Amino acid sequence: MSHCARFVLHEKGITADIEYYDLANPPEDLLELNPTGTSPTLIERELVLYDSRIIMEYLDERFPHPPLHQMDPVSRATARMVIKRIDQDWYQLLDEILYSGEKKSARAKKLLREGLLSAAPIFAARPYFMGDEFSLIDCVITPLLWRLPSIGIDVSTPNQEIVNYAERMFRRNAFKRSLSEAEKEMVDVLK
Repeated sequence: MSHCARFVLHEKGITADIEYYDLANPPEDLLELNPTGTSPTLIERELVLYDSRIIMEYLDERFPHPPLHQMDPVSRATARMVIKRIDQDWYQLLDEILYSGEKKSARAKKLLREGLLSAAPIFAARPYFMGDEFSLIDCVITPLLWRLPSIGIDVSTPNQEIVNYAERMFRRNAFKRSLSEAEKEMVDVLK
């Protein structure tokens, strides 16, 4: 998801030209560099990357301050596994909601909501998702949470664990700057 990569760009204060295009009709010059036409695509000199998770890790290594990945290999590997699970368990359901029929979408909404609610204690346990410092995991999960109201998913709980986490992330200046015009229209919570 390109929003996650844009969040990393802004969190690190990286200056970049961001161009939006119609995914159904990618520009020809982009297709020459990225035959899949997927978004995002990072072009830096001779390097072309077109997987958001690879782009995020590349940006974190290329621009090391502030670090968004833990320094030790075990913690980095653990973070990669968490991101993989978020992609497989939650983003896959989000894709079903956005791109499948009504019946399949209703099932996916129920599963996504239940999955997030089951993780409420994790949201509450530490200042960031599974950590004491902001990380790439937060850059992955926050854009997903941003989209929930626009697809009719409410993750309110008695203690508001998920909502409180989400609102803290949404207030980050980097997150606000990472929003496209279409994403700004999804939710009206940024004042």
